[in-house]
Amino acid sequence: MDTATFPEITHWIGGAAVTGSAGTIPVVNPATGRIVAEVPAGTAADVDRAVAAARAAFPSWSATAPAQRAAVVRRVADGLKARVEEIAAAITAEMGSPITMSRTAQVGFPVAVVESVTALAGDFDWTEQVGNSLIVREPIGVVGAITPWNFPLQQIASKLAPALVAGNTMVFKPSEVAPLTARILAEVTVEAGLPAGVFNVVYGTGPVVGEAISAHPDIDMVSFTGSTRAGRRITAVASETVKRVALELGGKGANIILDDADLEQAVGKGLMMAFSNGGQVCGAWPRMLVPASRHDEIVELAVAAAAQYTVGDPLDEATRIGPMSSEAHRRKVDGYIERGIADGATLVFGGPGRPEGLTEGAYVRPTIFANVDPDSAIAQEEIFGPVLTIIPYPDEDRAVEIANSTVYGLTSGVFGESEHALAIAKRLRTGQVDINGAQWNPLAPFGGYKQSGNGREFGRQGLEEFLETKSIQR
Repeated sequence: MDTATFPEITHWIGGAAVTGSAGTIPVVNPATGRIVAEVPAGTAADVDRAVAAARAAFPSWSATAPAQRAAVVRRVADGLKARVEEIAAAITAEMGSPITMSRTAQVGFPVAVVESVTALAGDFDWTEQVGNSLIVREPIGVVGAITPWNFPLQQIASKLAPALVAGNTMVFKPSEVAPLTARILAEVTVEAGLPAGVFNVVYGTGPVVGEAISAHPDIDMVSFTGSTRAGRRITAVASETVKRVALELGGKGANIILDDADLEQAVGKGLMMAFSNGGQVCGAWPRMLVPASRHDEIVELAVAAAAQYTVGDPLDEATRIGPMSSEAHRRKVDGYIERGIADGATLVFGGPGRPEGLTEGAYVRPTIFANVDPDSAIAQEEIFGPVLTIIPYPDEDRAVEIANSTVYGLTSGVFGESEHALAIAKRLRTGQVDINGAQWNPLAPFGGYKQSGNGREFGRQGLEEFLETKSIQR
């Protein structure tokens, strides 16, 4: 187990390190239970100072040509690539992502997002003529960004890149569970040449710093990724100042396996999308919907594939599932596993309790339930852990109905003959559908229907989220 600790962390406001004045919040390594760092417990006054810095930096940054803004932000991607090992070590220490995933997805995805957004700037229609009207797209102003712990760098990169390319300035609150990458990112923005005050970091809790950002009259937009419960609260608080709110919230993705699918591919990819990052992914597919006539066959394939998911020390290169992000979250996931058993689902792999040999750390056993009632708690509620529910369906109409039955609508998968799968995909009430395990596209818009949120991230649509539209008639 790693014994690394991290240097003193301070707020980053107006291009300078700012020491907190209201105590600190410990950062706990979930694999060991050890405190590896402390961050300031930010206050509303800290938010006021950061907003003032962002507001002061806005006129100059917004007046900078889009190509110049994009060039600066593009250098942020270069800076992140140069510090892959440092970033990966921080993410693994703060939230338990296996080190191999921290190096690849946890760093690679945000780099790809930044590069893709900056590439859009040159061809983007910042102005267009419509009849006698000049349509002008302008930055909103000061953006408040609030992010979760599961992909700490990815989530802020998805906001920072389009917001800054659009000409906005930013006040950023990272999750207090996983705040270490925010310090690295602030350093990278300085090295990239970002002017002081354009990007500010205030650490702290949601009820204090998150509330202050959401309510602040000089913040023009809040972009939030996290739980649906927290998203509701942010929306309510932000409504007092009628600021724009963009939300990327929870999910309960369904993977529909059709009768003409390649079953081994469908199950293998589907299990990966359920267990990746310990299932702590809003876009995961924790529900596998299967033809009733092939249920048992698919269960056998899933159980065999699950045996390959090694649980253990996240610093071990062979580990595929590390600890949950915290002991509290471990207890939550374990409670859902116990609930599934109590509600009558068939436990075919894993179960409650810690994995064998792991007596400490926030570890759970990756678990598969079969013959799951689609209306049960484990099939309807976001568990956010490595728990797969296999749900049989009698026909495709019922499969679509089950897939659309939750309050969420973020991601889905469909496996089957290409045109057949496309027809099913078009019937799903989700913001993104992958057919036969298609590759992730950082230029494709990402976001949810229903209580999975509103607005879109990535690509042209993600850039437009951070712009106002003005019509000038002449």
